[in-house]
Amino acid sequence: MPKNFALPSALEPYKGFRDPRAHVKKFQSMIFFNGANNEPVLCRVFPTYLDGAALLWFSKLSAGLISSFEDLARSFIDYFAASRIYVHGSDYLGTIKQGQHESLKDYMTRFAEATMEIQDLDLAVHLHALKAGLRPGKFWETIAITKPKTLEEFRERAAGHMEIEELREAQKSDKQPHRRDEEKALRSPSNRDTKKLFKLTPKYNTYTIFNTKRENIIKEILNAKIVKPQARAGNYQDQRFVDRNKHCAFHQKFGHTTDDCIIAKDLLERLARQGLLDKYVKGRKARGTNSDKNEHKQAVTDKKEQTTPDLPKGIISHISGGYAGGGETNSARKRSYRAMLAIEGTL
Repeated sequence: MPKNFALPSALEPYKGFRDPRAHVKKFQSMIFFNGANNEPVLCRVFPTYLDGAALLWFSKLSAGLISSFEDLARSFIDYFAASRIYVHGSDYLGTIKQGQHESLKDYMTRFAEATMEIQDLDLAVHLHALKAGLRPGKFWETIAITKPKTLEEFRERAAGHMEIEELREAQKSDKQPHRRDEEKALRSPSNRDTKKLFKLTPKYNTYTIFNTKRENIIKEILNAKIVKPQARAGNYQDQRFVDRNKHCAFHQKFGHTTDDCIIAKDLLERLARQGLLDKYVKGRKARGTNSDKNEHKQAVTDKKEQTTPDLPKGIISHISGGYAGGGETNSARKRSYRAMLAIEGTL
């Protein structure tokens, strides 16, 4: 080996998964840069930059098969020619499109990396694919109007637009800390205490024990259209901290479960006390719809009769005989007085 010769450290070993021609060219350029430019040095140093399947290939070469580095490079490229399927052609550029939220700078960087793998890429094909992959927007309209004919013209147009994008991103980053501070302030416990939310209270002291979950009952009466679902769950829930894992079948919203819903609980209790949910109550038999309505009406009538005073069935305006004037005997007067008391007793 030449005196003061040092192996290149920037070259990665070839493992059999990249273009073998690119590896050979890069190897030669680094060796020449270090001052070694002869066949024996190239042949001896080349195996040190092989690894995996490539190193196994080299170890199986027959003795005396290689007489020059050109022979070694040709055998290496021919053996790993199948690895070039991982290298894209010019048609691959047509599949590269700018993402919906991808900046122009990121798009052009990604496009440039893809072009590095393509050998002998035509500049016209390069420019056409670059313009075709742009996302519709202001820059896309600018390119459609100006119609740059070379890559240099296209890059000049893109440079100004990329500066505008970077300026906008810088302004957004300056505003984000303020927004984050506001969100933290809203989520702080002290802020929750200052904003008092309306809390629903149960209407009944005791509630009926059902033989199934309230959620199942609510779903059944909603399907039967006995009641209509409520579109709003009220303002007793802070919508900023809604739990998406909880869902109410009655309100059809997230934030709380049907079994914990106070409004649904009161509704089912009212229907249960009216006798409409007997099949869900232990010890009661389900009754027909018509009989439920009749019995409910009868119960309401009986309740009114118990709370409303009885009206007089008759008014005694005159009692015949000599009760007032003394024309009858004492026994007759007593009989008339008893009759009056009997009538008044029916009040």
